[in-house]
Amino acid sequence: MTELRVYLPIHDLQPQFAAYLSSPTRARGYPPFAGQHSLIIEVAPALAIHRIADLALKAAPDMEPGILYTERQFGLLELHSSDKDELEAAGQAILSGIGAKAQDQLAPSIYYHDIIEDLSDQHAIILNRSRDASILVPGHSLLLFELAPALFACVAANEAERAAPQTVINDVQMIGATGRIFMSGRTSDLVKARDAIIRTVEAVQGRRK
Repeated sequence: MTELRVYLPIHDLQPQFAAYLSSPTRARGYPPFAGQHSLIIEVAPALAIHRIADLALKAAPDMEPGILYTERQFGLLELHSSDKDELEAAGQAILSGIGAKAQDQLAPSIYYHDIIEDLSDQHAIILNRSRDASILVPGHSLLLFELAPALFACVAANEAERAAPQTVINDVQMIGATGRIFMSGRTSDLVKARDAIIRTVEAVQGRRK
């Protein structure tokens, strides 16, 4: 029995988020590009993700898998294409193959969000110790967002960038118990980003645990 935890289509990847998905720490396969469309699937048990990959890639052989990853309990697959119809066909093959509907996924829950204005020097320095790029700049504002399941941070970050392209995506943590987003910029732009995330998350249909 395969449990569908996340069925997440993301349309029109924004430049910063596409670059994040294409980074070596994320893209273990083919990197996606801005303007492409992505489908992210999470299932349990973890190894069932290989059946998901088989269903998708046989239904749409030109699809490009960017991430195929198994953690302790869950398996994750990211697919992308410039052809939205091709992506939807792959998604339908996955759903049919495991006897599920998109609405069978878990509904996302927001755990925390905040905007910290005028980030202090010391705070920026300690956060930047784990970053190689997209660093936080003292004096800018910082948006923090936490939600679950973790993968919903992906669509949240993409839609936040779409709503406020002047902001900087500093980090997106998409694997683990919760998903986390760090974005920086002007407070007014981060308010737009925060509101876009809330609208996006609240619009997702799914089951409660």
